[in-house]
Amino acid sequence: MRPTRETSRRRRPEPVALRRAPVAPAPGEVQVMPTDQPPEGATDPAAVPRLSFAVPPARGRAPRHLADLDLAGRAEALAASGLPAYRAAQLSRHYFTRMTRRAADMTDLPAGQRDQLCAELLPELLTEVRALRADGGRTVKHLWELHDGVRVESVLMRYKDRTTLCVSSQAGCGMACPFCATGQMGLTRNLTTGEIIEQVRRAARLSADGGLTGGPARLSNVVFMGMGEPLVNYKNVVAALHRLIDPAPEGFGLSARAVTVSTVGLVPLIRRLAGEGLPVTLAVSLHAPDDELRDALIPVNSRWKVAELLDAAHDYFTATGRRVSIEYALIKDMNDHAWRARMLAEELAARGSGWAHVNPIPLNPTPGSIWTCSEQEVQDTFVDTLRRAGITTTVRDTRGSDIDGACGQLATEVLDQERAMRTR
Repeated sequence: MRPTRETSRRRRPEPVALRRAPVAPAPGEVQVMPTDQPPEGATDPAAVPRLSFAVPPARGRAPRHLADLDLAGRAEALAASGLPAYRAAQLSRHYFTRMTRRAADMTDLPAGQRDQLCAELLPELLTEVRALRADGGRTVKHLWELHDGVRVESVLMRYKDRTTLCVSSQAGCGMACPFCATGQMGLTRNLTTGEIIEQVRRAARLSADGGLTGGPARLSNVVFMGMGEPLVNYKNVVAALHRLIDPAPEGFGLSARAVTVSTVGLVPLIRRLAGEGLPVTLAVSLHAPDDELRDALIPVNSRWKVAELLDAAHDYFTATGRRVSIEYALIKDMNDHAWRARMLAEELAARGSGWAHVNPIPLNPTPGSIWTCSEQEVQDTFVDTLRRAGITTTVRDTRGSDIDGACGQLATEVLDQERAMRTR
């Protein structure tokens, strides 16, 4: 949907001094704060989230992969190795349209060159550590090991009208959100473009081969909602977006509308992405409409406040014509109050109509933790409050709760199991 004159007209929020003060909890209303419990996975009760934008140096360089390069770069790489440059297009079509990296499958290439061509541009980047199935075989979660022993996760999900892959863009994460298992790992390193795209190629192949319940299907959607903050790995993620959207032999040729990039709110990089000419969907992990709560819930809010973030998100809509998704994990007694739904609606409406779509996300229950799901009645009231205020709202269909579906949980579980085996 392209913005109309009415929807794109900028209505900035009033200056802070003139805006209505946040509504305090009603008498008897419980208000849990993130600081009421150590961060997820913390061993020290005094632990606090440690936000970090620094990317640790990689332990060795990942093998060069076809997806790291554009088509011209692939041709140059082959020529530098004494191979015909024009073979780059053929090799690329096998990878992006037939989803294969096996030399034996490439019968249109000279038999004497197949192995060398694949060795130059199609090295093995991912090794499967574990695959878990859920939702009657409609969801598969993979734990992958990379060349340096680093591990990342991806989740393939089949719905009635689409098949979606959730990919990781980093190993670990430096954003330190206290309810996120990945955030508590800290950041190990950025993934290369090839490592991101190989997650997609493996999922597309599995889906096409009937690896999900329901028979063969085409991978149609990709969301950058796995491990890591995608915009911290900006260069490689933008290159990956080109490989996803550009038609073969450059890439997979997916619709830009079917690709979503999620962020906790790195405002300058949201604005930079808006200028890339890639009309992918932007998803903002908001989770609170007020700075008091969001400062503790999402540490990056200490840099860019809610108003700045929503301004940048609205500008993204104006630049791309793509409606922004506002992600909101509903956490019992923390951010699920009706007054916060009203505040969220007011913040969105202050910037125009039709530019944002709220996705409330039921949190996976965590018994004994402050990070647990809202009661159904509370969730319904929150959603109804937004809808009555004219905000398009759709509750996220969550998947994989029985297989440690949240990012980082499987990697942490497997690591704990391996440590236990070594100490026996």
